[in-house]
Amino acid sequence: MKQQSGFTLIELVMVIVILGILAATAMPQFVNMKEEAAIAALEGVAGGLNSANSINYAVRNLNAASGVAIADCTDVENALATPLGAEFAITASAIVAGNTGTCTITSTEVTATSASSSVSFIATGIN
Repeated sequence: MKQQSGFTLIELVMVIVILGILAATAMPQFVNMKEEAAIAALEGVAGGLNSANSINYAVRNLNAASGVAIADCTDVENALATPLGAEFAITASAIVAGNTGTCTITSTEVTATSASSSVSFIATGIN
């Protein structure tokens, strides 16, 4: 008689149980990934607005016909190559020419209970 090789039913059930336990412990780490991604996107947009503001200020100082005038926090969006999506909102706040101001951007994708529901960026007023 030949010797049969393979796994018994008990061994297969144990492997499935162990995989289930591992999946149950790993699942909570991946449940809230959308919120973390939305916060990272918001921080990335704020960084882009900081950069656009700096470049716009330098260009406008060299040539007043270039760049965009910034008298309000919402004007910084006009310095971007493409406009912000509908999920982002910049809080309006006046900025005096030659001065800097701290502006706030929020996202509808980030819940209000999150610690980072809004992010700040710097805008420099220029005529």
